[in-house]
Amino acid sequence: MDLTRWIRNFFGFSRAQTNGFIVLLPLIALFVFSAPVYRWWVSRQPRDFSQERILLDSLARQWEAKEVNQLPEEEEVAVRLFSFDPNSVSKDELLAMGFSSGLATRLVNYRNKGGQFRLKQDLLKLYGMDSTFYGMLAPYIDLPQEFVKAELKPSDEVRPASNRNAIRFDLNRADTTLLKTVYGIGSKLSTRIVNFRESIGGFISKQQLNEIYGLDSAVVQRLDSASFIQPDFQVRTLNINDATEGQLAAHPYISKRMATAIVTYRFQHGQYQHIDDLRKILQLDQAQLDKLKPYLTVD
Repeated sequence: MDLTRWIRNFFGFSRAQTNGFIVLLPLIALFVFSAPVYRWWVSRQPRDFSQERILLDSLARQWEAKEVNQLPEEEEVAVRLFSFDPNSVSKDELLAMGFSSGLATRLVNYRNKGGQFRLKQDLLKLYGMDSTFYGMLAPYIDLPQEFVKAELKPSDEVRPASNRNAIRFDLNRADTTLLKTVYGIGSKLSTRIVNFRESIGGFISKQQLNEIYGLDSAVVQRLDSASFIQPDFQVRTLNINDATEGQLAAHPYISKRMATAIVTYRFQHGQYQHIDDLRKILQLDQAQLDKLKPYLTVD
């Protein structure tokens, strides 16, 4: 009764208005506080992620071994070598001798633009012509041998390449300027070598040079002779328990699918205990795992 009297005196309500206000007031309070109370109650309930885990497991199992860290296989074509004149040979004949489609097209386009091959070694001027492949073709090229160099005066003699590259350098520390001292390596290739080295975390074997796009086999051999790798060199590693999907996918040896699978498994089952745990999800063979191991850690 005191509350009713106070409301009537404070608001100037009639008796009916006061009764209506008293009924409406708790309804307003219930409406205002119901949403926060409901959210608090929901947050206190245990959440079930079993369905999500089943879905993620099924997605991870769908990745086939052939889609993981493998390059598409090129169709094998029987190679048949025969005597040919690069100034008149057809593109189909070039393909039959083992030329790639791009290299055969560049040779024909060079001819169509008025270019002419005068010596066997002129084929080496074609972009993408590998020295080893040229050595196999040389006996069958119907052109004169390499031109005979004019006699040089003693003062004009050029020092052998072995003398120029007598000082060997550390392959994991060499900058582009040092790499360009190797015959056959220019600005683009030296930059590509440095970028590849930094992206993988450092070279552990000179065989990795063969993985760099555009490096001719003869250039790889010269770079091999001119450089060394410190036996105690420590590569830069990725922690598969902390690395993001983007960081993993940026590594040349880890595909986008592999990075997704690694992060998904970690989300579902917790941290990795050993690098060998990757074989549970990636269907890697031992050679692929050995290739990855030096660049990964779980610590």
